[in-house]
This record gives sequence, structure tokens and C-alpha cells, in this order.
Amino acid sequence: MDDLLERLRAGLPAEALITDPEVTVSYGRDMASFCDAGTPAVVVLPRTVEQVRHVMRTATALRVPVVPQGARTGLSGAANASDGWIVLSLTKMDRILEISPVDRIAVVEPGVINAVLSRAVEEHGLCYPPDPSSWEECTIGGNIGTASGGLCCVKYGVTAEYVLGLEVVLADGRLLTTGRRTAKGVAGYDLTRLFVGSEGSLGIVVKAVLGLRPKPPAQLVLGAEFPSAAAACAAVCSIMERGHTPSLLELMDRTTVRAVNTLGNMGLPDTTEALLLAAFDTADPAADLAAVGELCLAAGATEVVPADSAAESELLLQARRMALPALESLGTATMIDDVCVPRSRLGAMLDGTAAIAEKHGLTIGVCAHAGDGNTHPVVCFDQHDPDESRRARESFDEIMALGLELGGTITGEHGVGTLKKEWLARELGPVGLELQRGIKETFDPLGILNPGKLF
Repeated sequence: MDDLLERLRAGLPAEALITDPEVTVSYGRDMASFCDAGTPAVVVLPRTVEQVRHVMRTATALRVPVVPQGARTGLSGAANASDGWIVLSLTKMDRILEISPVDRIAVVEPGVINAVLSRAVEEHGLCYPPDPSSWEECTIGGNIGTASGGLCCVKYGVTAEYVLGLEVVLADGRLLTTGRRTAKGVAGYDLTRLFVGSEGSLGIVVKAVLGLRPKPPAQLVLGAEFPSAAAACAAVCSIMERGHTPSLLELMDRTTVRAVNTLGNMGLPDTTEALLLAAFDTADPAADLAAVGELCLAAGATEVVPADSAAESELLLQARRMALPALESLGTATMIDDVCVPRSRLGAMLDGTAAIAEKHGLTIGVCAHAGDGNTHPVVCFDQHDPDESRRARESFDEIMALGLELGGTITGEHGVGTLKKEWLARELGPVGLELQRGIKETFDPLGILNPGKLF
């Protein structure tokens, strides 16, 4: 420990090091339940690339594990540390280095907050589409590490589609540049995409070149109430089959709707079994909403409410934004799953999740990025009740098994971390797992970069 701190101090300012255990323990974990965490030996808050390189050279020399962190808003345990590790918090590297309206790119450090970047590029008539629900807190580096998604993915895609190039400090302190600033580029293997979603297990992202888009028109939102989740899912399939491109297509099941009603007095009828929200940011969003409204009615919607202004749209979206806080109020803890299935199997996913909730005697609410088939079943339970906690974990696993059975994936946007390690192995299969472990060994032969995550 003394040798570690002495070597770190040789290349870092005093304010970049935190060693007080009462403080370092607060950096030990992200927001995931059922994931072990310990107290780091030291928390390092670098401000420069060279300082990050010094940390990694020191870690390599002493064989000390390093866990990179952003805002720790993750939900898979990917940012969790163990006793004696170095936590490398990149939140102080928070500069927007460049915004180019001509090239439609932004160059940023990893600690830039997603919402800060979004507002900065908006001043240039541009937008950075990826919008995780924690966008007011989460960092671009964390978004890259977990390949984050968001509400707008149905039209604009996920983080991976906007990362054009990276600067990455490798495990031994070498600096690697990947990707490009150009609109096109296919030189060599796509190492940039390899780092996106790698959860800090291959290197430390210290700079990112991000693609931007022109700022779209303000969106209008439609709310449709359904007598069953199956009817709402049928409407989703119909909307996508007919070629519509909504900027948002979100679904909340009965449990979530009732929780939101209780928390926010939203005034939704008690008979609502599912609420579908659709939005368009096209040149004529009202016409698009009208067409989608007809499809919802044909699928069995009991009421369709299209907004005719940005203010009314915002009121409709409040219900979706309240979903997680509302469900969190139903127990002392929650486990938020992140299973993505083909859109055509969305109804089976919701019906199966409801059956799992009934089997285990638990409250499980589902909110979903329905246009992507990305469901977020939220298991609500009493963490002080050992039996209920056990049933919560079992139901969480059964939901992931259901997703795989339906041709889906165990994570659409939250990542694997430690929470879903065994399930990643099941999804990849033995050959896929062997190859991915080989990639990890190539980049990190000593196994010091965020060990125990993913594999």
C-alpha cells in the first residue's frame, strides 16, 4: 500500500488522490443490486491523459487492479471495486474540446456529462442523440463503456453508432488512437467499436470523437391506452410493420401505470392495462400521430390522445419519466432488468414476465423501449427479507432466461458487469466466450483492467 501511494504521488498532484477509507468506500460501487463491492485502496481523479498513463504504468508495475469509473449510474456492477484496488474516476476530465458544425463532430473528454454535451451542440443547431434516462448525471465515458441507449434509440440508435474515434490508455500505459474524424473510414479492424461496451476491461477511454446530427424539429407525442399488454404490443408491431419511424415508442404495463398514477396523480383510468407513448419529430408530426392513432385503435386501444403542442407532449412524457421512481416506491429495493427481444416477441416477453411475477409472489413492473423490443422489468422487493430477496434474484434470472428463449439478448443497453456474467456465457456459447477471453488477454495480459467483469 505504501509503495503504491508513493509511486502514484510521484506523477500526480496531491488533490488527485483520495485515500481516506470513509471517502473511498463511497466510490466502491454503482447502482446495481446483488453485486459485491469493496473499499478501494485509493481513488485517483486525473485531469490529463499523462496522469492516466502514469496510473496505468504504476498499476502494471505493481500488478494492482484498476476499475475505471464515470458517474456510477450504471446498473450492472461494472463500476464496482474490490478491496485494495485503484479506482480511476474520470469525472474531472470533463472538457468539450471541439464542436465542428461542418464535420458534424464533437471531441470530448470522458467526464463530460451527457446533458452538458447535448446542450452545447444544440447551440450550433446540432444534436447528440443518445439520451440515457440518467443523462443529467451520466458521463460520455460511462456511456461508451456500457454502450448506453435511451428513449430515442428507435429512430436514432445507440451510443455505438455515434462513436467515430477514441484515444485509449492501455493497461501498460501506452496510448492508442482508433477510428477517424471523417464521415467514412474502413481502414483495418474496427477497434473503436470493440471498446464501446467493453466496460473498461480493455483500456481507459480518455478522448472520444462523436458524430452529431442536425437538430430535429420539436416532437409531438401521442398516448394510447390499451385493455391488455398484448394489444399494446400488437400496436407496436403494426406501427413498425407499416414503415413508421417514431422518435420515441415507449410502453408501460399495468403495474407501472398504477405506480405512476399513485405517485404523480396522473389521472389514468384504473382500467388501463398498458400505456403506449409514440412521438414524431418529422416535418408534419400531427399527420404521423394521426396515422399511428388509427393503428392503435385497430389494435384495440380504448383511448388515443394526441398532443397538439410541445407543452402537451411534455405532460404525456412525464408519465414515462416517472416510471422508475414510481416503481422504486413499491419496495425497499429494485432490480432493473434489461432484456431485449425481437419486436415480434414483445408481447410474449411481457406475458412471460407477468407469469414470473405471479409465480414468485412479487411485484414486477415493466417499462419498455417498445420500438426496440428493449424491456426493463423492474423487480420490487424488500431487501431486508431474505426469502423475498432470494425470490427477487430468481425471478431476475428467469426473466433473462425467457429473453434468450424468445431469441433476445440479456442486455440491450445496461451492460453485463458482474450481475450478468453467467448469463453472458450462456448467450455467447463456448466458442464465442473463448474468443472474447482471448481478446481480453491480448489487451490486458496481466488481467488488471476491471477484473471479474463480463467474464
